[in-house]
Amino acid sequence: MAAPALIFAIPSKGRMQEQVTQYLGDAGIVLKQVTGARDYRATIKGEPAVDVKLMSSSEIANALGTGEIHFGVTGEDLIRENVPQSEERIELLQAMGVGYADVVVAVPRAWVDVSSMADLDDVCTAFHARHHRRLRVATKYLTLTRNFFAAHGIADYRIVESLGATEGAPAAGLAEAIVDITTTGATLAANDLKILDDGVILKSQAQLAGSLRAKWSKEALAAAERLTARIAARELARNSYLLRAQIGSAREKVLAALAKVGCTVLSEPARNSGNHVILCRRERLSDVLGVLRINGVKRAIAAEPVDYVFDEVNPLMQRLRAALKK
Repeated sequence: MAAPALIFAIPSKGRMQEQVTQYLGDAGIVLKQVTGARDYRATIKGEPAVDVKLMSSSEIANALGTGEIHFGVTGEDLIRENVPQSEERIELLQAMGVGYADVVVAVPRAWVDVSSMADLDDVCTAFHARHHRRLRVATKYLTLTRNFFAAHGIADYRIVESLGATEGAPAAGLAEAIVDITTTGATLAANDLKILDDGVILKSQAQLAGSLRAKWSKEALAAAERLTARIAARELARNSYLLRAQIGSAREKVLAALAKVGCTVLSEPARNSGNHVILCRRERLSDVLGVLRINGVKRAIAAEPVDYVFDEVNPLMQRLRAALKK
């Protein structure tokens, strides 16, 4: 049996695995876990050229960086933190709308005069002068913290690497401030911490990412094209409506006006009395309805959800191919 052309890794457990599996299934990419295998593996129905590996999210980020896998789904925070020069090694192709987590700088709420990174810089300087040691920042995100603090000109601090619950470090006397992930901020608030106004380092979520260090054969690229075409079509459909409108005799004028608001006419009736089928982005629906009414469309206009919209160009593969050529 020929070796799979493309290796695709997804999270191996927990809520993230469930959400990613559901997302892919919604795009028609149905996973079936291989039973009895020593390694965590799965297959995709109808895609024998694709080998799916189930790995931890941090392992996926590292494997993308080294080129051990072609595609992977993992948090952007892990890619930015764990992969040196990640922009040169990994291309983020599609935000998946799951696994949201903001990487933030948080300080005790008792620091009433500290609300910004500039304020924290002042506190660091004063802390060093008073205590003859640097202010401690507890975190698991060493790289992101160093880069963010450097961008804000803060140098008078030291990192305490967190091995447990980072949010508890200030109360335990292990650090004065923290950098950690949060989704709602409730855990930080429960530990009497607040996020600095400009202290959001990264708004992270799960990303479908492609490795720029993997060996991309023609077969791998072909398999990638098939997978990403379905994902791109589902994403476009999720953000679109099909409109059915009887445009009438002012056809050319109306179609020109629709083009200006980003609509695509998918089909036209054989006679002027029939309905045109128009693809409309959801966020532009009110604008499009206004255009139709202003241009004389009087009858009812139906707006329908759609399952897939396969555009002329697959934007995910277009992005990947462009990055591979750099």
